[in-house]
Amino acid sequence: MTDLMSPVLPISGDDEARRAGLRRMRTLATSLLVLAAIVFVLTHGRDGAWGYVNAASEAAMVGAIADWFAVTALFRHPLGVPIPHTALIPKKKDQLAASLQDFVAENFLREDVIRDRIAAAGPAERVGHWIGVPGRAHRLVDEGARVASDLLGRVKEEDVQAVVTELIVPRMLEEPLSPAIGQLLGEILDEGAHTGLVDLGLDELHGWLERHPHRITDLIVARAPDWAPRWANTLIAERLFREVLTWVADIRDDPQHDARAALDHWLVELADDLQHDPEAMARAERLKERLLTQTKAATTAVKLWDSFRRGLLDALAAEDGVLRRRVLEEIERLGERLQSDPVLAARIDGWAGDAAAYVVEHYGGEIATVISATVERWDGQETAERIELHVGRDLQFIRINGTVVGGLAGLVIHAVAQVL
Repeated sequence: MTDLMSPVLPISGDDEARRAGLRRMRTLATSLLVLAAIVFVLTHGRDGAWGYVNAASEAAMVGAIADWFAVTALFRHPLGVPIPHTALIPKKKDQLAASLQDFVAENFLREDVIRDRIAAAGPAERVGHWIGVPGRAHRLVDEGARVASDLLGRVKEEDVQAVVTELIVPRMLEEPLSPAIGQLLGEILDEGAHTGLVDLGLDELHGWLERHPHRITDLIVARAPDWAPRWANTLIAERLFREVLTWVADIRDDPQHDARAALDHWLVELADDLQHDPEAMARAERLKERLLTQTKAATTAVKLWDSFRRGLLDALAAEDGVLRRRVLEEIERLGERLQSDPVLAARIDGWAGDAAAYVVEHYGGEIATVISATVERWDGQETAERIELHVGRDLQFIRINGTVVGGLAGLVIHAVAQVL
């Protein structure tokens, strides 16, 4: 059984100081016992005032020996004699660990306690002060860039392709995606979250049309019949372009435009069909299968990933590049806001509290088992020695107090006996 236990517990640099302090207190407590014994021998059989001294020294010896036995019985058998209910810690370490585990779980790993401690600590403000130290944000960006570059550099194309072809694609083929896509689309439409995306798309489309009118007109002229005069085709193309540009601007500027309403109506129908129409769901699944089973699908995904990875590596390698400069600015701005914006700091503290509360609520019991699982691996005798090393010095005060209190009690008892 002992072979399964950890033979050696970690020793800190303060252990020698603790051992010296324990040795001094043991010597002091034992010296008081020896002193009481000497006084008892020297005053034995005497009357008068010496009788009081003899009674006090006798009771002091009794108190010192009793408390020595009590303190020693926690860690080992007194004088090596296997008296029942001694050497409690070596024998009961597993039960003590289980009790400590329950105590920690019931009194510390509780949601209200964790939330209070996080709120009192103010982690958001502390992070803001930490970031605000000159040079720290820059060092944080440098270290983050180095770690990100190392991680990205270790990812190989064949590994990415294996993940795509062996894990992602088969899983997506097995799992029906149309109901999930339809539900997600429906929730987006209910919240009106797509409106901003439509506005952005229309704004970009209108801007692109304004910057490249010749692309549209040239396309129209190229598709026009050859028998028509070129000037007529050009005139028609320019007129059509102006109409398209005006139409796009109207849709962009009018939130209630018929085209917007038609788009919303089509999206609502699509979201409902993807969830409830078997034919639409089957078409969506067939489209998914055709796309995923294409031989170039995995190759395209790998190439996209490789392009993204190389671009990101280049951006991270440039010490004064746009990406690193932008990240540095955002981190510094975040540090300033965490110090100056109490609303933001309170919100982040709340998130930290929610995260910690979730962990405690769902995994608090498993976290607490670390105590019992760790102690169970320790050797019983060494565990007792290490615990004694940490608390034994204070326990010696029990012996000292027992000697003093015992002596005072003996003096009082002898005095009462003399009076009676």
